[in-house]
Amino acid sequence: MSRFRREVQHKLRVLRHAEQIGDVGKACRYFGVGRTSFYRWKAAYQRDGEAGLVNRMCTAVRKPSSGAPAFVPARAA
Repeated sequence: MSRFRREVQHKLRVLRHAEQIGDVGKACRYFGVGRTSFYRWKAAYQRDGEAGLVNRMCTAVRKPSSGAPAFVPARAA
């Protein structure tokens, strides 16, 4: 099983456990997951199904524009 599939299965287990016991807080504590993450996963699952639970790759970090100087000297008083 790939890493991505394991992550999706873990998130599904958390979501299903919370639904079964009817207490999000207890489910999150049991799995060591933050409530914010839980609700983000829940929204993604409701919107996109299992595909919504796959971690997205981060985008490339933007470099500062080459026109701006890297160092600006202090003005003499």
